[in-house]
Amino acid sequence: MSVVEQYVRAHILTDADLPDQDDGGAIPVVLRYDPDHDPRSVCVGLPARGRAPGIREWTFDRALLEQGLRAPAGSGEVRVWPCGRVQAVVEFHSPQGCSVVQFENKALIRFLRRTYKSAAQPVAH
Repeated sequence: MSVVEQYVRAHILTDADLPDQDDGGAIPVVLRYDPDHDPRSVCVGLPARGRAPGIREWTFDRALLEQGLRAPAGSGEVRVWPCGRVQAVVEFHSPQGCSVVQFENKALIRFLRRTYKSAAQPVAH
């Protein structure tokens, strides 16, 4: 099984800790799936700034991301819901506050398809 990593552009709706948006409001986000580490989870990496610049990572159940494309879904620190016909919103909660990020559905669907393909690949011996 192989790691799936996909870079997408997303729009930050609220978060004072994320970088200024200079590309029409879009920021780079990395979506990652490592079936050898945890076959049920995905990771979203958001760029951060301020006292701790770098990447903030959120790991949560892959099924939550899939469910949130169709209807509001949430679990603990992460909530996902559809936003119109072509977008989805992911809300990340932490002690520092809340980040609300809007994604294109097709980017998330493409990522989810790649994760299922990766998980289905036989392991080479």
